[in-house]
Amino acid sequence: MIVITGATGNVGRPLTASLVSAGHVVTAVTRGSSASLPGGPGVIAVPADLTDPAAARSLSGSMAGAEALFLLVPGSGAGVDAAALLETAATAGVRRVVLLSSQAVGSRPGAAAYTPMASIEAAVTGSRLEWTILRAAGLATNAFAWAPSVRARQAVFAPYGDVALPAIDPLDIAEVAAAALTGDGHLGQTYVLTGPETTTPRQRTQAIATAIAQHLAFTEVSHDEARERMLQLMPASVADATLAILGHPTPEEAQVSRDAEKVLGRPGRSFADWAQRNAAAFR
Repeated sequence: MIVITGATGNVGRPLTASLVSAGHVVTAVTRGSSASLPGGPGVIAVPADLTDPAAARSLSGSMAGAEALFLLVPGSGAGVDAAALLETAATAGVRRVVLLSSQAVGSRPGAAAYTPMASIEAAVTGSRLEWTILRAAGLATNAFAWAPSVRARQAVFAPYGDVALPAIDPLDIAEVAAAALTGDGHLGQTYVLTGPETTTPRQRTQAIATAIAQHLAFTEVSHDEARERMLQLMPASVADATLAILGHPTPEEAQVSRDAEKVLGRPGRSFADWAQRNAAAFR
């Protein structure tokens, strides 16, 4: 059995489906509805909020008999007692943990927005479990934020329209996670996961336009306007850190990593591939 937290998210959902189709039993931990999880006897849905101080204790029984844990925490990871959760897992007999972290933990050490995730990484590497850390770049699914304006106005509004970054398809993260959870050769590794190419917001807009066979206008908004919108969804420290990456990436953040390709044995999926697969969301 494999325990997956964040099981209904953009990474957790395809990871759950992949593991179940491969014959594994999955305990799917989720804060919200489990309706999007695959049905059948291979999935055990467990409601839990990892930011609840009692989360580790509440999951003790659910982890019994599991061999591995995929740890995906909500938001920035603030409020998650990772040390307690990992100790609960180890006591229950779990041997291996794979953590989904952020590339920025390594590329922006000391940044306040990534301190909670850095602490979770430290808890993982200091635990009694075998571990693998996946530091992901920005997700292609972040473009879902553009869907309302695409549907209503045939337009995308975003900052830093010509800054290129290697966004990664969550399906590739899920496949790397599955390999690390079930295969050999990944213990003690920290992988930086990016897409196979860099693209700008303007280019990503064109990829979506091609996927839905419509003309889309791209309008570059100011830093301040973008920040105002983001503050409706996230704390100021996270908004500022995100905009710093979008507008002024470090050399590491602006380059393609081959770690995913090395694990998967193939190039990663492009943003254009992601747009074609998710075209319905933009129509």
